Amino acid sequence: MNPIMQFTQIALKIIKEQELIIGPLAWDEAKKVAGLTIDQYHESASFSGDGKDVINRLVAQYERIFGRASHSVCHDAVRDLISKMPAEEIPSSLR
Repeated sequence: MNPIMQFTQIALKIIKEQELIIGPLAWDEAKKVAGLTIDQYHESASFSGDGKDVINRLVAQYERIFGRASHSVCHDAVRDLISKMPAEEIPSSLR
């Protein structure tokens, strides 16, 4: 799978997992992340710039608002996806 597709899946999985906890606010917070364009209704995402940086900003956005526990939620949500990625491609916030 190409990196763009991987990062798109990671972003959407993180947002959906956060949504289970905080509701629609998860999508609103994701829309604030620079380099990430979200379509909540079609559940799609696109990136501008480095995908790893965008994922790191997404994780940081949730952590800034909801604390350290949200970081764990993000990591746990994508554990299966990142386990298949080369270490150098995994965003630092998810290691």
